[in-house]
Amino acid sequence: MKLDILRDMNRERAARRAVILVTDTGDGSQRLVREAEAEGDPLAAELAARFRSGKSGIVEAEGRSLFLTVQVPPPRLVVIGAVHISQALAPMAQATDLDVTIIDPRTAFATPERFPDVPLLALWPDDALAQLPPLDRYTAVAALTHDPKIDDPALIAALRAECFYVGALGSRKTHGRRVERLTAAGLTDEQIARIAAPIGLDIGAVSPAEIAVSVLAQVIAALRQDRRRAPA
Repeated sequence: MKLDILRDMNRERAARRAVILVTDTGDGSQRLVREAEAEGDPLAAELAARFRSGKSGIVEAEGRSLFLTVQVPPPRLVVIGAVHISQALAPMAQATDLDVTIIDPRTAFATPERFPDVPLLALWPDDALAQLPPLDRYTAVAALTHDPKIDDPALIAALRAECFYVGALGSRKTHGRRVERLTAAGLTDEQIARIAAPIGLDIGAVSPAEIAVSVLAQVIAALRQDRRRAPA
């Protein structure tokens, strides 16, 4: 691999931008395709499927054998709210190789003692998200505070960034009021419909730990749904 290509791949990795290295197995020539540029590429359909799956592999195109080396950002979970559910959710999510960050401006809740070994930002969501890599479609966001002043800004940012999962705690009645607020904020019906609310799979969860299990299962299902349909 040429040094400039390796340098570009490392730069894109650091910025959480997905790329695919296309290598012609016949002559060894290589080119790098960034996800933002893939739509206009001759291999657009195959590249889109590979970006979804995260899987590298060989494809045949125009009589050539090409190896696609896929580099996508590691999936991450941004949790809004340093609550009891979050205390159970964070270590479970880390065990499934999700990068986890907790955001909550309420310093009485957002303490290192309650969240050991978990990145924690005791800031309002807008300020906290400005300190993190931009939200993207490799990010899940779970809003758990039940406080619109904290949850809504994060939900708006997540939906506009097309995060692969967006969930929010609250009853259907609570969500109905949330829909009204998000509509007033300029989000479309299609965007708002992507929110998993009430959050989590319906497994009859009662305790904070059980709710955390249901949320994590829903996040994993959302992460894997495209990958089940993607090429091997």
